Amino acid sequence: MSWFESLVLGLVQGLTEFLPISSSAHLRLTAAFADWPDPGAAFTAITQIGTEAAVLIYFRRDIARIVSAWFRSLTDRRARRDHDATMGWLVIVGSLPIGVLGLLLKDAIAGPFRDLRLIATTLVVMGVVLGVADRLAARDATGGRHRAVRTRKGLTELDVKDGLVFGFCQAMALVPGVSRSGATISGGLLIGYTREAAARYSFLLAVPAVLASGLFELKDAGDGHTAWGPTLLATLVAFVVGYAVIAWFMRFISSRSFMPFVIYRILLGLLLFALGGAGILAPHAGELSG
Repeated sequence: MSWFESLVLGLVQGLTEFLPISSSAHLRLTAAFADWPDPGAAFTAITQIGTEAAVLIYFRRDIARIVSAWFRSLTDRRARRDHDATMGWLVIVGSLPIGVLGLLLKDAIAGPFRDLRLIATTLVVMGVVLGVADRLAARDATGGRHRAVRTRKGLTELDVKDGLVFGFCQAMALVPGVSRSGATISGGLLIGYTREAAARYSFLLAVPAVLASGLFELKDAGDGHTAWGPTLLATLVAFVVGYAVIAWFMRFISSRSFMPFVIYRILLGLLLFALGGAGILAPHAGELSG
């Protein structure tokens, strides 16, 4: 991988990690369209450390409160009633599905799951799911002629059952094209949470899973599959761009719907199907390049 490739891929990672459009799919597609080698699952996992570092800094006050309260709850029964302590346990519970499935499906994640036909399918299908979930949230917020406004849940109402729902939705993002934020936010909206609550928990839930995945993949850096220098550059770029995207996205969802992302996902998926059907883009394009 060249330095220029790593710069471009770092930009792509930072721009797409927190939007519900799938960063892993865009890294894969960038390589395929540019006729570069597939950056691979290891590169993707390591560069995500950069974007998760952006989450740690952006939500540093929330995370510090949660971690502090969680540690206090280990020895102080009264502290266990603190919402922040509960949130710490719920982040752990919600991280279990992706941890278990990530280990069980490791070979598929690095191989078959990177087929462009599968990516096209998940882009379209999850785009429709996100659209339906967003429409339900908007209907609850505005009501209608024959419907009253319905109050949606905030993070103070999150429990173990809902945490596991979020967790299994996050695990779906092991397949490129699903999108970690898209799946978890869609799941949260479908079970009655506000856009802001679903997005905030989605970002917090991603921290242990992504950091663990990236650290696990560090052993592959420098063994011929992932070069240290370009990978570190991509990770740094992803961190800087990712921080800016988080700040913008949290403001965006407070007053806007996810429909632009829904339309983008569906159009991109249909484009991939068209290019594949016309023989312009092979299902495994880029995998054997270089």
